[in-house]
Amino acid sequence: MTLSIARQVLQTESEAIRRLVDLVGEDFERAVDVVASCNGRIVWSGMGKSGIICRKLAATMASTGTPALFLHPAEAIHGDLGMVKQEDVVVLVSNSGETEEILRLVEILKRLGVPLIAITSSPESALAGVADVHLDLGVRKEACPLNLAPTASTTATLALGDALAMSVSVKKGFREEDFARLHPGGKLGRRFLQVGELMHGGEQVPRVLPDTAMKDVIYEMSRKGLGVTTVQNREGKLLGVITDGDLRRLMEREENPLLLTARQVMHEGGFTIAPEELATTALRLLEERRITSLMVTDDKGRVQGVLHLHDLWGVGLF
Repeated sequence: MTLSIARQVLQTESEAIRRLVDLVGEDFERAVDVVASCNGRIVWSGMGKSGIICRKLAATMASTGTPALFLHPAEAIHGDLGMVKQEDVVVLVSNSGETEEILRLVEILKRLGVPLIAITSSPESALAGVADVHLDLGVRKEACPLNLAPTASTTATLALGDALAMSVSVKKGFREEDFARLHPGGKLGRRFLQVGELMHGGEQVPRVLPDTAMKDVIYEMSRKGLGVTTVQNREGKLLGVITDGDLRRLMEREENPLLLTARQVMHEGGFTIAPEELATTALRLLEERRITSLMVTDDKGRVQGVLHLHDLWGVGLF
């Protein structure tokens, strides 16, 4: 009995989502255009369980480049309506399209001249009739065995709202870099950290000139503690790199290694990366080339910093 009910609920809800695939059409495209061209915020509003879904959808839009917020319809008519501005777009969710608090809110929003998008399962409802754009959920039966508790309707609303949010983000050209800016914390944020945020810069960068004596090169490498030094000209352009490995090989083959200069020991160029590249890209390069450091340079080849493998360990990229 228990498994039978569970399967029936899952079947009903999955069918509700599948039905939406055929329902999205010109009205959905209009809704995307209205939201994408909005100069203000997207205000989501719904009562009860629909309101909970609206909170999630507002958060999804806000995290994918579309400023959004949740407005409780009952609180709105008791002062919170001040959160809505004329440049906003309001999305009203009511499965029946007849929710009293939502309809009372519509009267005020219409006077403000705010564009309205309605999401209901009843194209003939009062809410659908007054909205600028109506999106049909197409839910005729809830997954609740009593056909009372909002289940299939809230699931369908969530799916349709996600489809709207993702379509808008693509239309607006939302990129990985934008996602990184809006998600600075947690695992997602770490994935999108940029090299410039993690590198050693300024006085932390080991740097010597081409004619620097090797005793001073070794001192610079030891003082900065990165196991490497950049060799730069006086304009800061990267000429080459000297690593701990280069020093070991130098000691093995030269009788008087301290008599040499940085130019004579360095290997030209070195592996470089731009500061705006993602840290995950840097990690891949380090692993592919089996090295421990990347020189961070600008588009003119000037040294901006040094990124060490330990810098990536420190932010939990492994």
